[in-house]
Amino acid sequence: MKLDDITVEVASEKHLVYVDQILEAIENAAKVRGTGIARRKPEYLAQKIKEAKAVIALYEGRFAGFSYIETWEHKRYVTTSGLIVHPDFRGLSLAKKIKDLTFSLARTRWPNAKIFSLTSGAAVMVMNTQLGYKPVTFAELTTDDAFWKGCEGCVNVDVLKRTDRHFCICTAMLFDPEEHLPAKIPQEVLDRIALLESQSKES
Repeated sequence: MKLDDITVEVASEKHLVYVDQILEAIENAAKVRGTGIARRKPEYLAQKIKEAKAVIALYEGRFAGFSYIETWEHKRYVTTSGLIVHPDFRGLSLAKKIKDLTFSLARTRWPNAKIFSLTSGAAVMVMNTQLGYKPVTFAELTTDDAFWKGCEGCVNVDVLKRTDRHFCICTAMLFDPEEHLPAKIPQEVLDRIALLESQSKES
């Protein structure tokens, strides 16, 4: 079996039948790692799939991997979460293929949003870095209580609460689209250009 044999696509309603397998894979991975992976309910993942906010990998109809995205603070922030590869399909660079499509989906749907990730996995940190993420403090992430409530299913949530959400076991990483523009033009220059264009239309 090769990576090209595995189909990676944006999930749709036809993939709802895999929700239980996805949740089982996430739970098993958390037990093996002994680190934090927030638990999600079937209804939550199903909603992500219905909203075209998830990516799934399949091999001849078998579940191989998954990840999903969510928006926060009126779509100012986007998270990529729940990246999981079934044990039978590890070692093929499938996680990177899923991560790349998840990232592309987020950038396409919300090009101006800051994309962030909380992870305790070294492999995910490497993939994030390759995509342009940078390690940041928790203060640079969303303040939306609904996002942080999702961490209550993690085994390390006590650390997060004791530090008043300042840090935890996970590393925070952020992709800021403004930092990836070809060049930043100062606002005063943009204002000047707008004025010149306005004067040009009037003359």
